[in-house]
Amino acid sequence: MRAATLTDVGDIAVEERDRPVPGPEEVLVEVGACGVCMTDFHMYHGTFAADLPVVPGHEAAGEVVAVGDDVRATAVGERVAVNPTVACNACSACKRGDTHLCANNTSIGGAADRVIDGAFAEFVRVPASNVEPIGDLPAAAAALAEPLACCVHGADRTGLQQGDSAALIGAGPIGLLLVQTLRNRGVSPIAVSEPDDERRALAAEFGADLVVDPTETDPVETIATEVGRVDAAIEAVGRVATLEQAHDLTGPGGATLVFGVPPEDAKLEVRPFEVFFEEVDLRGSYSLTQASFERAVELIRRARIDTASLVTDEIGLGELPAAFERMERGEGLRHVVRPGR
Repeated sequence: MRAATLTDVGDIAVEERDRPVPGPEEVLVEVGACGVCMTDFHMYHGTFAADLPVVPGHEAAGEVVAVGDDVRATAVGERVAVNPTVACNACSACKRGDTHLCANNTSIGGAADRVIDGAFAEFVRVPASNVEPIGDLPAAAAALAEPLACCVHGADRTGLQQGDSAALIGAGPIGLLLVQTLRNRGVSPIAVSEPDDERRALAAEFGADLVVDPTETDPVETIATEVGRVDAAIEAVGRVATLEQAHDLTGPGGATLVFGVPPEDAKLEVRPFEVFFEEVDLRGSYSLTQASFERAVELIRRARIDTASLVTDEIGLGELPAAFERMERGEGLRHVVRPGR
């Protein structure tokens, strides 16, 4: 089979590999589509460590072409989305449902303590417990189930309910999925700060009540004036400056959510008295759970999420370096790899 292998920092090569053979409790999925995300970008540039060589790619969907001897719930020919977070289901975190915090964290092509070959390949081997049926859903749409599941988990972490207010800093592909996730929960009003014109327009189309261009006006001042301080502010960029903006917008009893991936050595100044006096929470949101993945697949299947507007282009395995260059320039939204091209 053909696979795009990360052989060194900044070096990805399309090569021929043996087709994987599923173990007793695994399935083999012929990859129909695999999204390219910032995790892949960081692995490519060496800012997310991984043992090389490895095949990246963790936002995948396709068709089951082989099953292990002990697999009963999934059949050959079934179309599925792949949950890349492989939990041990034996540690304390897994037992309480926090599979994303598994002590033996393993990822299929993503970022984790242990990374195994992912879906920038014609075939990927997956535990049978890590696939969800997608019916006749297009593979490119189903491939967005993984990032959507992260958004579902993030929305859970905010504690937002119907009629609660939210501010979102950053409306890239993930931010735009977050807008739709919050809208589906009845969150209102939703304010969004985003410098890109096209992304602001999409945010408004997807349900944002207020969109702000931070290059034209102070987003904190504008959102606070138009909406007020909010029940939850979500930072989806990964920078300290934008995280400070989100925290400044969080009202008493509210929560600031660190959703974007900040640099590991970044530091944020927090006023302890404010945390005490206003009971403001600072929360993190990492990855996805098995439950949020199942919910994400259902949201896409029921057309509650617009995925088509987020897919900028569909590319072959050999076009990955060019896709990373476009991502570095902030061009487009979601690039989707079609390994069979």
